[in-house]
Amino acid sequence: MNPTREAGLIRRGVCWLVLLGPLFFLSYGLANNYAAGRSDVGSLVFGWETRMPLWPWTIIPYWSIDLLYGLSFLLPRTRQEMDRHALALLSAQLICVACFILWPLRFTFERPALDGLFGWLFDLLMGFDKPFNQAPSLHIALLVIIWTMFARHVQRQPWRWLVHGWMGLIGLSVLTTWQHHFIDLPTGALAGLVCLWLWPKAGQLPWQGAQLTRDTKRWRIASYYLAGALVCTLAAATLRGGWLWLLWPCVSLLLVALNYAVLGAGGFQKNADGHLSVAATWLLGPYLLGAWLNARVWTWRHPQPDEVCDGVYLGRIPARTLPFAAVVDLCAELPFLAKPSPTATRAPEHYEPFPVLDLIPPPAQLLRQAAARIEQLHSQGPLLVCCALGYSRSACAVAAWLIVSGRCADAHQAEALVRKARPGIRLHAAHQRVLQHLRRPS
Repeated sequence: MNPTREAGLIRRGVCWLVLLGPLFFLSYGLANNYAAGRSDVGSLVFGWETRMPLWPWTIIPYWSIDLLYGLSFLLPRTRQEMDRHALALLSAQLICVACFILWPLRFTFERPALDGLFGWLFDLLMGFDKPFNQAPSLHIALLVIIWTMFARHVQRQPWRWLVHGWMGLIGLSVLTTWQHHFIDLPTGALAGLVCLWLWPKAGQLPWQGAQLTRDTKRWRIASYYLAGALVCTLAAATLRGGWLWLLWPCVSLLLVALNYAVLGAGGFQKNADGHLSVAATWLLGPYLLGAWLNARVWTWRHPQPDEVCDGVYLGRIPARTLPFAAVVDLCAELPFLAKPSPTATRAPEHYEPFPVLDLIPPPAQLLRQAAARIEQLHSQGPLLVCCALGYSRSACAVAAWLIVSGRCADAHQAEALVRKARPGIRLHAAHQRVLQHLRRPS
């Protein structure tokens, strides 16, 4: 964790709180009053929820989110991180309040009268909260954002485990205080994760540089994922009950379709250390599991990387790093989570991501950058160039390196050398056209 902080962050955080606090109470109260004035407000309750216990003491963790909300503004270390945290909280509020107005729901359980400290806290809560404002739970949406902020900055034990334990208790408390029905929790978590995805802590925002693709193959792949999302939605709407969990893969596939049609590889939010952002990991969870299984099925007979020449290896994203001094990764959709193998003397000293969409040829400029980095790093020891399978994107990058470095005279010779080392590579006509435009720098 970097101990340095930009100056003026406390003042900036106070300013954000002064803006967000009144806006929260105003918008939340208006939505509550609007729903209270309607006669057609329904509810969505599962049968098993009638067995949900009422634990009055959990009103304390429930209320504690207000304190943690304010404390979260003490943690950011840059203006950008501060502003994006505040914008994520603001976005969660706007999304949830809009849902409260468009699709109001009512909590159906009658809470018995309580006395003592817990009863006073419940009475205080009921002073401004009515049994509306249910799905998505704004409490859970804000919790997801605040929890992520604390998890990012609280690294020392036992404080880290204490943070996770208390945050988990806050999430449970929305049920055990009889404030929310279950459907409000996953929908609230979804709202919070979407806001975190919209406002990542650093780097480019998802929509910056976004444009509708003109690549017919990207549109075709996007349509496949969109069709899959539609199937999941129809199944969830028709079967209901536990089948509503199909809305998670629906969201996952929709986001992948959006990446192919508009956002590009940046929509997967792969960081410089090879990890996907927390939001992308959760939102894309079903897709990531499928993509990982697909990669392992296609490569289970040939999991090992192959040396092309001069210590440059080509292969899939490894489960373990093996004894490589550096890794160049062209996979956008899967995180690089490999650890050193038991026989490795060291982990890679250099990790370089050049994210490219699956099944799409890398652009020429990115191939030049990847080739230049391969040339710089391979002299330091064995180097792995990888993607999900090690057959297409990474093979294209190695071929580009062979051309740009002058080891091969043209694209045909480079492809032949790569194919000799790893016969299963898939370089189609589009890949070959990009490679043919590469030349060794004069």
